[in-house]
Formats: sequence, C-alpha cells, structure tokens
Amino acid sequence: MHPLIYRAMHQSDDLVVAFDYCDAKGAKTRRIVSPIRFLGKDRFLALCLSREEPRQFYVQRCQNMRLKRAADFLMPVKLSCLV
Repeated sequence: MHPLIYRAMHQSDDLVVAFDYCDAKGAKTRRIVSPIRFLGKDRFLALCLSREEPRQFYVQRCQNMRLKRAADFLMPVKLSCLV
C-alpha cells in the first residue's frame, strides 16, 4: 500500500492525491483523485475529480504522487494531458 494514498483515504475531507498517470495505451494525464480503497496490492479505487466518477488506478502507473489540500479543488477539475 502506498503511504500517500493510505493517508488521503483516512483524511478524505482534507486531502486528495495528485499524480501523473500513464494508462494501458500509453496516454499520460495529470490526475487529482480522492482515494476510496485499495483493490489488492497493485491498484486502488478513487473518485477522479476530473471525470466525476470512480476509477481504478494501478499504483505502478502513477508518478510524481503528492498530497494536496482538498479545499483547493472543485469538481470537475480540468483533466490535463501530458506530452
């Protein structure tokens, strides 16, 4: 379990997680999520603040993971593509 994801789960009113994500097709995006629960050791379920719906994320596809104040974000958060 990733410690930043775990912390955001337990402080969901205060924290969200921001990270760069590379999907199965190789598309890279910057995501802001509110983690819900782990789905095994390698992935987690989170509310994606861009898509406004639950999504599964593979931990190994997440880069530059950092905690952010939840109060700084309103849904929907603009989904930014990385080149």
